[in-house]
Amino acid sequence: MTFEPADLLAAAVTARALAYAPYSGFSVGAALVTPEGRVFTGENVENASYGLSMCAERVAIYNAVSHGERRFAAVAVTGPDGLRAMPCGACRQVLHEFGPAMQVILPDGDHLRIVPLSALLPEAFGGGDLAAASNGAAPAQREAR
Repeated sequence: MTFEPADLLAAAVTARALAYAPYSGFSVGAALVTPEGRVFTGENVENASYGLSMCAERVAIYNAVSHGERRFAAVAVTGPDGLRAMPCGACRQVLHEFGPAMQVILPDGDHLRIVPLSALLPEAFGGGDLAAASNGAAPAQREAR
């Protein structure tokens, strides 16, 4: 199944309208698409205790996972008024868990910027690292993979 990057970004813009960002005023929307074409959205949810806030990308992932999805082809992310909102490090790691080969779609003026997640999180930590550790592989052996 194919998807149109502009349509996925439009879904992120729609999700952004639901953001709860009373402290930063920086509303973010995200939309994920599965390889089969199902779209799931999320928006940032802030909390007065800042560390308990949740980014739009992770809300979208958790929304999709709660509906049984485990694989994703792409994610679109947008900030206020179409500003680029690059996924933070924590979001990059969570996105990698479910789609290491996914594309990240961002607004870039009047155009779209499409970046492989692997370019944003090179040499990512993943399940294979845990499996290697549980099999007794030495750190140098894990790095050589």
